[in-house]
Amino acid sequence: MSEHNRRILLAARPEGMIKESDFRMETVAVEKPGDGEVLVRNEYLSLDPAMRGWMTDRPSYIPPVQLGEVMRGGTVGEVLESKHPDFKAGDKVRAMGGWQDYVVSKPDGRLMKLPEGLPIPITAHLSVLGITGLTAYFGLLDVGQPKEGETVVVSTAAGAVGSIVGQIAKIKGCRAVGLTSTDAKCTWIKEELGYDAAINYKTEEISPALAQHCPKGIDVYFDNVGGEILNAALGQINFKGRVAICGAITQYNATKMPPGPSNYLNLLVKSARMEGFIVMNYLDRAMEGAMQLGQWLMEGKLKYKEEIVDNLENAPTAILRLFNSSNTGKLIVKI
Repeated sequence: MSEHNRRILLAARPEGMIKESDFRMETVAVEKPGDGEVLVRNEYLSLDPAMRGWMTDRPSYIPPVQLGEVMRGGTVGEVLESKHPDFKAGDKVRAMGGWQDYVVSKPDGRLMKLPEGLPIPITAHLSVLGITGLTAYFGLLDVGQPKEGETVVVSTAAGAVGSIVGQIAKIKGCRAVGLTSTDAKCTWIKEELGYDAAINYKTEEISPALAQHCPKGIDVYFDNVGGEILNAALGQINFKGRVAICGAITQYNATKMPPGPSNYLNLLVKSARMEGFIVMNYLDRAMEGAMQLGQWLMEGKLKYKEEIVDNLENAPTAILRLFNSSNTGKLIVKI
């Protein structure tokens, strides 16, 4: 164990797109755990679009990261020292460890042991079996409530969450249509993930493309982007259709909020509903979701892709890939 802990702090509130200068790195001594605490060496860090919201000083479902604090983030790693009876040195754990090499934590719901013996890399607990997979699982099944034979449309279908959503839709017997940003990603989600159709929203007109690939309309729209794509999906929502609002990445870096979707009255006309959700609301059911996702993974029904960036110091530049459509699947930093 090193005696030094590299930490990346929030240095400034972003204005528009995140910049490297919004962060700063410092090196401090590694803390010692107190009674009831454990010292964890973080091995991998999850990068997520939600981090942009955590950097903004406004009311939300979780308090913002304060200036000068370690940037918040989910991690997986190894217990080095424990002063808690339920943990021992060598345990592999998932934690809200932040953008740093080491974290001292209490087992208060943010720190949990990883199951042993699974034939998967530890990073899967940040992607398909972690918050990413649980977001897809509960967002689609609890909020979207797809039924066999229905049409499910997913934005950022090649992203960490969207790539899992489409596969769950297929497991449930639905037609899955995904929107993504390149022809290569369109090919990937169709040939590897089993999507029935893919739309390149950068080269195709969205509304006509949705009409072509959803001839019976849209029963469930899983929204990760907001904006024009949400509006187009609302224009073709079916009677009693459902829209699950997972995110609105097109607006996270906006300095001025765009007007609301002009097709929102279709929710009234079609007796449809649009509901936002956050995965933290389902933490009491996390084991349920993880067990089912794990079963599908072992059965070969779920595939996932991870992009690993080396070195903690590259996190401030790597996170930009979430907002310029250059990543596929789950973005992770090897600390």
